[in-house]
Amino acid sequence: MADPQLGDWNDPARVAEYTQRVGLLEPRLAGEAMLAEVLPPSPRRALDLGCGDGRLAALVLEHRPEITDMIAVDRSEPMLQLARARFGDDPRVSVRHGDLVDPIEPLGTFDVIASGFAIHHLFDDAKQALFVDVAEHLRPGGLFANLEVVASATPELHATFRTAIGRADDDPDDKLVEVETQLGWMRAAGLAQVDCVWRWRGFALLVGERPA
Repeated sequence: MADPQLGDWNDPARVAEYTQRVGLLEPRLAGEAMLAEVLPPSPRRALDLGCGDGRLAALVLEHRPEITDMIAVDRSEPMLQLARARFGDDPRVSVRHGDLVDPIEPLGTFDVIASGFAIHHLFDDAKQALFVDVAEHLRPGGLFANLEVVASATPELHATFRTAIGRADDDPDDKLVEVETQLGWMRAAGLAQVDCVWRWRGFALLVGERPA
């Protein structure tokens, strides 16, 4: 029986369809550009949670080349194969098998912890636990940036969003939560300067810092 937290992300066909489609979504590109804009000025260590094919980790490295240690974690083996191919033998990058519910502690502390379109697959209690774990493993002044799929205000707006991104049906893996609820969870986890700094329909960039 498939793990409901993973769905069929071990299906190479699903992974191929997803990775080909998302790169063509202009709103996603806009969200990624905003994430690059809010990165701290001189990070050294970064973590990409639910890295997929390494797209977000590559974006962070492009805009902050001074990073010397990037850890990219995912539980989908087809995604990890794409990430390993993307980074090749780049000594800055370590691509690892792992789950969003795994503790961050063995990986150390980070100046940046980022995630792109992954955390919404978790149940709400797991989301909240992850935010706490993130807050505890950011270095003082470090940034958490979550580029995410969020709940729309009404079913009608959600349907409009789904049409805009070319989806006929909802993804059964999605467990979407409103922006304000997630911002509250991030504050409760101990993050400061918490805000939604960018939003387009059901896409949002939620950020917070560990107090210096």
